[in-house]
Amino acid sequence: MNIVVGYLPTPAGRAALRAAIDEAKLRAADLVVVQGHHTKRWGRHTGPEETETAVREDRAALDASGVAYELIPMADDADPADVILDVTDRTHTTLLVIGTRRRTPVGKLIMAPTTQRLLLEAGCPVLCVKAEYTQD
Repeated sequence: MNIVVGYLPTPAGRAALRAAIDEAKLRAADLVVVQGHHTKRWGRHTGPEETETAVREDRAALDASGVAYELIPMADDADPADVILDVTDRTHTTLLVIGTRRRTPVGKLIMAPTTQRLLLEAGCPVLCVKAEYTQD
């Protein structure tokens, strides 16, 4: 049994990773982490040092979790939805975990294209986690 998580070192991506680790423990599942490339495009909330610190902390959390995991890096020019959907198909995923963030009233009308595609096209249940997710 596999759980796939779309990961970026952003608050929403980090929350998704924490939730995916919890779900993997709960379900005795392996975790497949699809790592988006964390360039300036993704680091709009933090600088390079904070981003690298987040990646190190998240990798340490994975190592300490006791959950078997695989990291799948995403190419800079890849479409995140295509990559994640391909991984869920190849690994016979039982759950996909993605992070979301709060949106303005106008933003609520227009969902991010990647999130929308994953919700509509994934062949498995999708757990959307808000950036404020915390572990008990």
